[in-house]
Amino acid sequence: MLATMALALARALLGPTVWDRIVAVNVFGTKTVLLVALISFVMGHDLFIDIALVYALINFIAIIAVLKLVRLQRPEEIGREGEEP
Repeated sequence: MLATMALALARALLGPTVWDRIVAVNVFGTKTVLLVALISFVMGHDLFIDIALVYALINFIAIIAVLKLVRLQRPEEIGREGEEP
């Protein structure tokens, strides 16, 4: 799990497009929620599950906000990534 988190972090830092970076940050957040839930299961504390759920909601809202922000910043580039200049 930590290896996939490291790969997602590398893609977020090195991604060729903003869309790759957004997906990588989303994957990293999802893996973090899974890691917190796994730690909660291993330690037997139910409080960590609540923390994982709150973090998942924050991650979802943050990704939606970033996507809307990127769409407002670059409306002319939406749908043109496959076209030749």
